[in-house]
Amino acid sequence: MKKIALYLFAALFILAGIGHFLLDSFFIAAMPEWVPLRTAIVYVSGVVEILLAINLLNPSTRKPAGVFIAIFLVLVFPVNIYMAFTPEKFSVSEYALWLRLPLQFVLIWWVLKVRDVG
Repeated sequence: MKKIALYLFAALFILAGIGHFLLDSFFIAAMPEWVPLRTAIVYVSGVVEILLAINLLNPSTRKPAGVFIAIFLVLVFPVNIYMAFTPEKFSVSEYALWLRLPLQFVLIWWVLKVRDVG
């Protein structure tokens, strides 16, 4: 069961990373206008998500990748807060934007659990 949870998390993180390229305008809009280099940040963070997910799948890099993913999720949390407070900018339910906030903590818990899969 833990292996399935590991593969599922990695797949979701890879898909999220790919989303940065396919839905780049959404991710760019998710950041306040005053943030410099928003487009570059979106693309770099997409690459980071994909690389971290791949490293999570490798047993020799799984533990540090899990820690780095947890840190990454904490670092991007302000974007989720910004989105929740500016729902008019997005074609997403306001409730969904607010639901993302506690979901971030679930993702952190999840990745810290699966990083210990042998």
